[in-house]
Amino acid sequence: MPDLNSPKNNNHSNGTAPQEYTAEDIQVLGGREAVRRRPGMYIGSTDQRGLHHLIYEIAYNSVDEAMAGYCDRIIVTLRADGAVSVVDNGRGIPVDIHPVTKVSALETVMTVLHAGAKFGGKSYAVSGGLHGVGASVVNALSEWMVVEVKRNGKLHRQEYRRGVPVAPVEVVGEAEGTGTTSIFLPDKEIFGTIEYDFNTVAERLREMAYLNRGLEITLVDEAAGREKTFYFEGGVTGFVRHLNRNRIVRHPMPIYITKSFNGTTIEVALQYNDGYSETVFSFANCINTVDGGTHLTGFRSALTRVLNDYAHKSRLLKDDDPNLTGEDVREGLTAIVSIKLPEPQFEGQTKGKLGNIEVKSQVESAVTEGLGLYLEEHPDDARKILEKCITTARAREAARKARDLIIRKSGLEGGSLPGKLADCSEKDPAQCELFIVEGESAGGSAKQGRNRRFQAILPLRGKILNVEKAPPDKMLANEEIRTIISAIGAGIDDDFDLTRLRYHRIIVMTDADVDGAHIRTLLLTFFFRHMPKLITNGNLYIAQPPLYRIKASDGVRWVYSEQEKDEVLKSLGAKKAELQRYKGLGEMTAEQLWETTMNPASRTILKVDIADAARADEIFQMLMGEDVPPRKAFIQAHAKFARLDV
Repeated sequence: MPDLNSPKNNNHSNGTAPQEYTAEDIQVLGGREAVRRRPGMYIGSTDQRGLHHLIYEIAYNSVDEAMAGYCDRIIVTLRADGAVSVVDNGRGIPVDIHPVTKVSALETVMTVLHAGAKFGGKSYAVSGGLHGVGASVVNALSEWMVVEVKRNGKLHRQEYRRGVPVAPVEVVGEAEGTGTTSIFLPDKEIFGTIEYDFNTVAERLREMAYLNRGLEITLVDEAAGREKTFYFEGGVTGFVRHLNRNRIVRHPMPIYITKSFNGTTIEVALQYNDGYSETVFSFANCINTVDGGTHLTGFRSALTRVLNDYAHKSRLLKDDDPNLTGEDVREGLTAIVSIKLPEPQFEGQTKGKLGNIEVKSQVESAVTEGLGLYLEEHPDDARKILEKCITTARAREAARKARDLIIRKSGLEGGSLPGKLADCSEKDPAQCELFIVEGESAGGSAKQGRNRRFQAILPLRGKILNVEKAPPDKMLANEEIRTIISAIGAGIDDDFDLTRLRYHRIIVMTDADVDGAHIRTLLLTFFFRHMPKLITNGNLYIAQPPLYRIKASDGVRWVYSEQEKDEVLKSLGAKKAELQRYKGLGEMTAEQLWETTMNPASRTILKVDIADAARADEIFQMLMGEDVPPRKAFIQAHAKFARLDV
């Protein structure tokens, strides 16, 4: 073993003397400085999603008051000046002097990380948010923030600048009732452009209202003069009905299950539809656990066991019939699994997965008891549900046989690659990208123009199958889909494995017209339903080919929208310009396609992201499902935007 203190390990090739490395070199960042230096550690990002996260964090504090039984109304206002106001009628943040910090409890909550009423368990049995860092993080990332508290008949107020109090908490008047008003302006030094998406914020607030029955939440957009109010007596049952509203359901009302264990409350609502996809969302203390966790595991385990037990008991399955699998009982299922517990243990700062071990058995027990009782008391609904599951099982068996045949013929899992794939020479998947290209002509140009070292090309012939309306066996029988699965190399559905991914960037490249948009939507639907980890892991992108080539005396300009075209032509003024519109990728030469759409140094590609999985599920079902009227209404309302944001 080498001696790390030997002269050989202390050489300085530049000939300079070694610098001193002392305690003074260790930089200690206080709470506010740490948040401002590394905001992504606390709110995920500094783009629009991070901007929205600030709103949610303050709203979570108000929702915590609602979960504790002290608040039934929240008003969120997106102000015309870019600031956000969150008002609730809860108890109001305490304003008396804190025994440790020796300043007001309000100032402590707003300026000290990990300070709040969520740790001792006295004020909040359950809570969401960032466990005592939410308010102080929002404060540190805001240009200014004002908090007003109605408490003990007085109106208390404190103002902050980038997290620093301007003055101590002061009484500014009399007040009736109780509550907290928080107003903040996100700091442009951190976020750049301050622009909120009303619909995205509305969907998250709608979710919060569903998860807390009887809570009224209003969102106001001052600049646009619009507002929405959410109030649901049905709670999670209403949430399921909302998700299934454009689907044909197997039983008229969702099944509702609730039970409490030692301070943990479990709520589950589920309903089957005639579709082929699973739509299950899990929450812990109103936080969407996008990666699941022990509560989701317990739910799935109980669901499979209870349905198998009932199927055998009612003779819908014979003794020698194989049991239904988890995939069989989850096809066409829409469900919400919501738990509220005192000490949630999340994996990671983003809280994507719940880790409390005891929760699995608690949810499993609640669902086993509640679902078993429902099936016994509603035999007609039970029969319709089991018929769906058994039909799914038979179709899945047919799909398995088809898949085995496909594997033998095309090497779907690790065998030979599809013949139409022009692979790259680089073997490190992290360095490789796959372009899925519309049409043989465009595929030919892409193959000629690409960088063969790290860019692979897979041309498609026409539109792929709409998987939203196709059973698994029909989907796997589709040649284009088999080709995509084989080229990507990571499998599909429950067998999908990111470690087997052959390319870390999958780029959908279609024409910039209506047909191209349709093909792109078909591909996005397939990836969302059968390879969702490609999206959540950030591996899926959309290429942005130009619409126009404008040639003038001073050079060529590539234009990517009608608005940009008009601006360029206006800027050229009297200069003579030659305008060429590209109807398809195949009209470009290989050099042009490389320069505008494939060259990493000059191209623009959009990462496919899911800010709201529930909303994405609705949109894909609406656009690609069986029900025509909702799709027609959606297209009429959004056609002028000519762009699908997922």
